[in-house]
Amino acid sequence: MTFNPTLIASSFAVVEPHGTKITKYFYEHLFDTNPGVRSLFARHMEEQEDRLWNALGGLVANLEDTETVVRILRNLGARHVAYGALPEHFPAVGASLLATLGHFAGEAWTPEIEESWTALYGVITATMSEAMTEAAAGTAQSAHSG
Repeated sequence: MTFNPTLIASSFAVVEPHGTKITKYFYEHLFDTNPGVRSLFARHMEEQEDRLWNALGGLVANLEDTETVVRILRNLGARHVAYGALPEHFPAVGASLLATLGHFAGEAWTPEIEESWTALYGVITATMSEAMTEAAAGTAQSAHSG
């Protein structure tokens, strides 16, 4: 299953006017359905909400530029190791992302759009997980060599 950049961009354009209401909803959904991940985040979420919104917008804006998308995702993956995030967290995040986008897209959220976002999230997960594994191995290796 591959994602359709046109569907991703057009569906994001539908939800984009809601701005950071989307990220607030996303984190509420994530923490309500997976309370164990709450401790990975700061108490005040405004900065994190802005970061997520910017990352999502940057990702969607660059979908046609594979090199840029991979670079963005690898950087995010490497940074998330320091936050205590694990690849096992990705399914919960993905479920909350899809629920959030579907909520804000309303009737515009079709099975085809959901399938495309699911495929994109698979790419996000694979790329970030690989970078997280490499970053964690580098951290462990530098701890042993010091």
